[in-house]
Amino acid sequence: MDDQLDIRTAVKDTLPTVFGYIGIGIAFGVVGKASGLSTFIVILTSLITYAGSAQFVLVGMLASHSPMLTIIFSVFLVNSRMILMSTTVARYFKKDSLLKNILVGSLLTDETFALSMSKLNYTNGKLNFEWFNTSNLIAYITWALSSFIGALLGNLITDPEKFGLDFALVAMFIGLLYLQLISDKSIKFNLQLIMIGITLALIYFGLIFIPSNMLILVVTIIACAIGVILKHAFF
Repeated sequence: MDDQLDIRTAVKDTLPTVFGYIGIGIAFGVVGKASGLSTFIVILTSLITYAGSAQFVLVGMLASHSPMLTIIFSVFLVNSRMILMSTTVARYFKKDSLLKNILVGSLLTDETFALSMSKLNYTNGKLNFEWFNTSNLIAYITWALSSFIGALLGNLITDPEKFGLDFALVAMFIGLLYLQLISDKSIKFNLQLIMIGITLALIYFGLIFIPSNMLILVVTIIACAIGVILKHAFF
């Protein structure tokens, strides 16, 4: 990464993350096809819902003929973490138009959010619409195309886990976390390691007591609160 925020740089910064979208997108297409959805519905789901893990929940609930209100509520809960991420990103676009803010927020993903937080370490805390929108569009198009390919391969691949496709997204986040650790000089390295450990512990024990569709949101809020306290008290 560097301190440039143009379209060309956005493409260069985002390309390493597309393999995660490809792997999990193909896996979704395969799962969607195996659940009885048509190729058209699979691609339409990725274009309209565009919610990653929430799409897997959606497909599973559709296959089990769950009530529509239950499906809507479940998808909302799984993706409610985006409210926090959008709020965090919004402060960098206060001077941009409402339309631009809507575009950035609508296409924001976990990956582009993590990428933008890492980019801040090189740009003196600045982001712009040109860079962010390009990154979002690359993610959106890659996800849709990967879902389409997965749907086409659905009759051939019955078990995506056999090919390690389910680990692609995890591997990508590990890479983004590593970049954040080595590049963010505004937070002490020891504090970052402590917060990683605390977050892992919260997720581990949270799985025992908290529904999985609420876990990420709850852990995010608790971990942020702990991080703020530790930073001001000890760092």
